[in-house]
Amino acid sequence: MRLFLDAHVSGRRIADALRQVGHDVRAADEERTLDGWSDEDLLALATSEGRIMVTFNVHDFPLIVRRWSEAGRHHAGCAILVGIDHSEFGAILRVLNATLTTRPRQEDWHNYTCFVSRHA
Repeated sequence: MRLFLDAHVSGRRIADALRQVGHDVRAADEERTLDGWSDEDLLALATSEGRIMVTFNVHDFPLIVRRWSEAGRHHAGCAILVGIDHSEFGAILRVLNATLTTRPRQEDWHNYTCFVSRHA
């Protein structure tokens, strides 16, 4: 799966683990050139590369994807992590992998947004 991890999702811990199981992962916190980019610009970058956005930002991303939908703008998918602390790397990996297996084809994520919790 092609994924884009938002800045608050650890590239060092989460991206590396996801890469080890075969995912193609780009992580904002691994690329200093992305520092200061807006959430909308990061989603546009992820979309342009056909990557599912993975984020903890429950405040902004639901609004952004809804605005995009209302404007007829598409995205490559958005998985919003909720109810899990940023430091719970094992839980993050477990629920993210479980969620990705429910939609195993990249195209299944086109314009799909979901909330991912430890009960996923």
